[in-house]
Amino acid sequence: MQYDIAVVGGSFAGLSAALQAVRARRKVLVIDGAQPRNRFSDHSHGFLGQDGRTPRAILDDAREQFLAYPTATLTEALASEARATDGGFKITLEGRDAVTASRVVLATGISDTLPDIPGLKEQWGKTVLHCPYCHGYETGGGRLGVLARNALSVHQALLVADWGDVTLFGNGIFVPDDEQMAALRKRGIGFEPAAVAGVEGGPAGLAVTLAGGAAHALKAMFTAPKTAMTSPLAEQLGCSFEDGMLGPVVKVDERQQTSIKGVYAAGDMARAMHSVALAVAAGAMAGIGAHQSLVFG
Repeated sequence: MQYDIAVVGGSFAGLSAALQAVRARRKVLVIDGAQPRNRFSDHSHGFLGQDGRTPRAILDDAREQFLAYPTATLTEALASEARATDGGFKITLEGRDAVTASRVVLATGISDTLPDIPGLKEQWGKTVLHCPYCHGYETGGGRLGVLARNALSVHQALLVADWGDVTLFGNGIFVPDDEQMAALRKRGIGFEPAAVAGVEGGPAGLAVTLAGGAAHALKAMFTAPKTAMTSPLAEQLGCSFEDGMLGPVVKVDERQQTSIKGVYAAGDMARAMHSVALAVAAGAMAGIGAHQSLVFG
């Protein structure tokens, strides 16, 4: 079946794009691999009207609202390949027939790679976090940590200090210079240079053990993971990339169109700053941009 717009990725950015397009009475397909980035978190915060709900509950409602439109289709599948054709684009699905569309919106998201520290991965989205705007209020008011990855971690520590009493953990790989150390002291932020040997979650928060045996009790620890694309589709289609704060992002214009005409991108894969609210906003613009390109070329 030929669709007007195929949206690859059925999380916050993808469903937001799809809703705009389907309300324009276009035939819209959402291809959902059911692996949203925030699936490790119990609650979503900072999204107007949805604060404190589970990510899954928000997405379930969004799916239902999208599918209420007669020209909406959603299929649960992984898209393994995308290429341009004379009439638009062809998307290959694992275990399903290929689909074609005049326009494509990529909202396939990114994956996070954390430092190889015992217990860290198990606490990801619980007491090990990346966004203070998403989780800072709930973990604030006590002792917090920031696990260093590079100089960006100083910026993160300075920011997180608005939520609690912060220690920056150098983890044996990062030491602030004199100017950075002065900025940390001005904000009342401590610095611990030793490598982190392990972390363990508990009722009170997070226990951090350092090489040598010293321990810190925290409510939560923030860090900036390395990120990568979860899907090869943007690269297959020839989209341009640029450096983000945590990893590469797809380069888009003010309407979320990539360097390839007719291909749009939204969500964490197409911006340096990440949150549900920002993903939904970018998705809406991508849906509008894709629809208007069908009208105006």
